[in-house]
Amino acid sequence: MFKDKLQPFINRYKEINTLLSAPDIASDIKRMTALGKEQSGLAKLVEKAEEYIETADAIADNKELLGDAELGDLAKEELNELEPKLPLLEAEIKILMLPSDPNDDKNIFLELRAGAGGDEAALFVADVFKMYLRYAEVMNWKVEIVSSSDGTAGGYKEMVAQIKGEAVYSQLKYEAGVHRVQRVPNTETQGRVHTSAITVAVIPEVDDVEINIKPNEIKMDVYRSSGCGGQSVNTTDSAVRLTHIPTGIVAAIQDEKSQHKNREKAMKVLKARVYEAQLQAQLDETSAQRKLQVGSGDRSEKIRTYNYPQNRLTDHRINLTLYSLDRIMNDGTLKLVIDPLIAHAQTEAIRLAGL
Repeated sequence: MFKDKLQPFINRYKEINTLLSAPDIASDIKRMTALGKEQSGLAKLVEKAEEYIETADAIADNKELLGDAELGDLAKEELNELEPKLPLLEAEIKILMLPSDPNDDKNIFLELRAGAGGDEAALFVADVFKMYLRYAEVMNWKVEIVSSSDGTAGGYKEMVAQIKGEAVYSQLKYEAGVHRVQRVPNTETQGRVHTSAITVAVIPEVDDVEINIKPNEIKMDVYRSSGCGGQSVNTTDSAVRLTHIPTGIVAAIQDEKSQHKNREKAMKVLKARVYEAQLQAQLDETSAQRKLQVGSGDRSEKIRTYNYPQNRLTDHRINLTLYSLDRIMNDGTLKLVIDPLIAHAQTEAIRLAGL
């Protein structure tokens, strides 16, 4: 019975409460913190589990009363009210029973880069970035541009932004991959539809505890912000490029006037990129974990098509097609895409976990 699967969670929650009430717990801050975190993670699940068990017991009791001359009608009414609740509670509990992604509550670095399509791809980077800005406004998130590189005809060759707020990574982690656009460019005189592409990366922000990069593992170059890079001894050079020697991962920032501020920003981006590379390596080793993702999470994977002439957005991973591209791009309604992606991932995780 599903009810039997819930009791261990309830028992553990009660055990934690007892442990946290012990007089000597305050002397072990590390253990108290770990238990408090586990308690907080179980609280919602236990609340719903207890409601499920109470509802299931009430259904069983009322079924026994159905043949009673005096209470049968009342029991039937109760069952009509209680029975539809049970599958809804079960579905909710199954999601709560899934292992949580430790990155879900983190802020992110969002990286957009123009791919095939030249100037049109750079213009599309600007359009997709605007889409994320509108969604961030709806979600009350804060967006800060970390670095950008302008396109030759407008838009951006590259855009890196930091997004801070509640559960940012959990909402945007499935945005990573290739986003393809089909539309008639302004420069197209024959009215032909062109196809261009950009890549999106969603990288969780990390702190020093999670990723430790030693000073001797970093090579720093400075150069003029107005230039395209290269070593220089000019003291006015403020742009900074950091290279993580063991992996070859690079972060370059030139948006601030201060070299110190550029280095600080570049270090944050570098740590996040190194952390992401480690995560990807772990996923590559664990095929079951990869199956929990919507798609592979690979930046080279084509995940979505934006067709402007048809006002159509298609997410290829879950075969979702919406004819409301204008709203999604301009009105912050990206939730129309994100919610089905999250639901699909949860359904797959439940199936693989055998719940």
